[in-house]
This record gives sequence, structure tokens and C-alpha cells, in this order.
Amino acid sequence: MTAEAKLALPALTLESAPAPARAVLESAKAQVGFIPNMYANMVHSPGLLQTYLDGYARFRTDSGFSSVEQEVVFLVISRANGCNYCTAAHSMIADKMSKVPADVLASLRSGSAINDAKLAALANFTQVMFDTRGLPSQQDLEAFHAAGYTDRHALEIILAMAVKTLSNYANHLFHTEVDEVFAGYRVN
Repeated sequence: MTAEAKLALPALTLESAPAPARAVLESAKAQVGFIPNMYANMVHSPGLLQTYLDGYARFRTDSGFSSVEQEVVFLVISRANGCNYCTAAHSMIADKMSKVPADVLASLRSGSAINDAKLAALANFTQVMFDTRGLPSQQDLEAFHAAGYTDRHALEIILAMAVKTLSNYANHLFHTEVDEVFAGYRVN
């Protein structure tokens, strides 16, 4: 899904970016090894990209979720927001780096039921948080707790939602092209 409207700003490179944006791009490249199309667009607002990078790094290192669980959260949010770019990127990360089981990844990409009970509870609670704009019922929270998650995990889902809102919405406005490294995971 992309916005009808499209921003006319060209993707920035290390060579074309003004100094503040260049510094953020250099930091981003150091983190991931290349400058994804998403970053080249988002950096028009250095604060936008820096906030994304900081939140993303904190979620990855401090959320208390395993790498598989992190991808469950990111993919539920990206799919719910209709972000084809982030769905492709996180599908590749889930498959190649986080080793999300193939059936779980297929379920996340299609929105179908997940066979793993704990991951299903995580996906369900993340979807509830998305659908209710952060207003889950007590029953929703209790089901999340019953699966082994804590109140802190609920807060970390909010962080992931904030991070993905930044990237998903920017990708909508830029109509961001999926990088070649993620191309095999494009959403049809």
C-alpha cells in the first residue's frame, strides 16, 4: 500500500546529503552495512531517521523479546500499516537472520493463524494494540500475560509501533522501492 500522494524529494546519498543528513546516513550505513532506500528518503528529516534508528536499536537490544519475537512484532505492525517495503525487509530478516520458522513467517505475511501458541499470543496482542490504538481490554492483557509476556513487553510493543509508524508512513509518502536485497520477499 502506498499513499496516493508522493513526495518529490530525491533519495539522498552520502555525496548529495547536507552535513546533518550525511552524519545520520554514515551512522546508518555503519549499523547495517549499506544505505537502504528507506533511509535515503527518511534522511530528508535527519531527526526522523535518527529517531527511527535510535528506537529500532533500543528495541533490538533492550526489548526482552527474542529475535524471532521481534520479527513477529515488526511484521504484524508493518502488515497492518500496509507497508510493502517493511514487510519485505522484515520478511528477509526473519527468514535469513532471525530464523523465524517458515510456517510462522508465511502466517505473518498472510495474516493467517500462527500454530505456535506463544508467538500467536504475541501477534494477537500486537494486532490488538494496533487496532485499538493502544486500548486493549484487561482480557487481552491477561491473555498476553498467560502466554508468558510481561507488562514491560507490552511497553516494548509500543516502542515497536512508534518505530514502524515512522518508517511505514515515510515509505507510503515516498513510495519507497524495495531494495534488491529484500526483493525476493516483495509482497504481491
